[in-house]
Amino acid sequence: MKRFFGFVKKEFLHIFRDTRTMLVLFGIPIIQIILFGYVITNELKDIRIAVLDKSNDEATREIIHKITASDFFILDRTLAGEHAIEDVFREGNVKEVIVFEPGFAENLQRYGVTRVNLLADASDANTANLVVNYTSAILRDYMSQKNSKLISGMMIVPEVRMFYNPELKGVYMFVPGIMAMILILISAMMTSISIAREKELGTMEVLLVSPLKPVQIILGKVTPYIALSFTITVIILLLGYLVFRVPITGSLLFLLVVNIFYIILALSIGIFISTLAKTQQMAMFMSMLSLMLPTLLLSGFIFPIENMPVVLQWLSALLPPRWFIVIIKNVMLKGTGLLYNWKEILILIGMILFFLVFSIHKFKIRLE
Repeated sequence: MKRFFGFVKKEFLHIFRDTRTMLVLFGIPIIQIILFGYVITNELKDIRIAVLDKSNDEATREIIHKITASDFFILDRTLAGEHAIEDVFREGNVKEVIVFEPGFAENLQRYGVTRVNLLADASDANTANLVVNYTSAILRDYMSQKNSKLISGMMIVPEVRMFYNPELKGVYMFVPGIMAMILILISAMMTSISIAREKELGTMEVLLVSPLKPVQIILGKVTPYIALSFTITVIILLLGYLVFRVPITGSLLFLLVVNIFYIILALSIGIFISTLAKTQQMAMFMSMLSLMLPTLLLSGFIFPIENMPVVLQWLSALLPPRWFIVIIKNVMLKGTGLLYNWKEILILIGMILFFLVFSIHKFKIRLE
């Protein structure tokens, strides 16, 4: 055991001396969590709109004020005529033009029906769809307030309540997702590169002639990354809670234990990749190709799994981040514990055993 701990200490010192490795381990996670929290979001904020008010009466002014009073829209300009609509869209700053028909308030009072044209820049289809939906919701709220003042007429007004994320903040989705991606990328990539480096530099033979067994060599290589990855986990949780106000409603201890399981799984994947890769470049390429894109596209991090074709849903079930993200969201947002997450935890443990057993077996074959 003394030789083993000495080997682990040597690995720690080797990591701390390499500034590039330290930058990858701690710099990239902090940068990514800040970028995903602030830049990459599916929420609307400060969308510039233009208004063509052909009526210019009290009702249209109330609606314009209601729309611009929200945090979603900024009134960029008021248009003089329809000829200016295409020009304002070509400039690229305005995403929507709201057109009120002549006699807006009069038609609303006399006939109970009036028209508002919502013209959106659909060069970005998702943003255009969100902008129109937000504007329509504000218009419906305005009509609901007007109808509540009338004695005649009956209507059913649905009351919507959003559980766990009432403000629909996108960062609540991105923090668990980016945690899953960072931990599996950093842990697996750095582990695979570390072992591949020994092969590439020819220093693996030095380790083989030492009294250490292959299992001890592997454990000695991955132990420092367990500690460093756990530190990264704590940093991400602190950034999410202190900077982006992502709550941790469940047990913090249970959350950290789940993260340790996921880190061990990521390290076992890294060991598996190292048994296949002969060089550091190949190990990095295999890690990025097999982990980054599947995590982004198929884990439910950004795109709902239910909307995917059945084949991709089956493929998604083989990805560790999918099950980790489910657990993290449940613990952080819903406050659930082992009772509601035991199936996902068993899947992660099963994956750990599979990769560790296969990797150690393969590692012995290659070295002998």
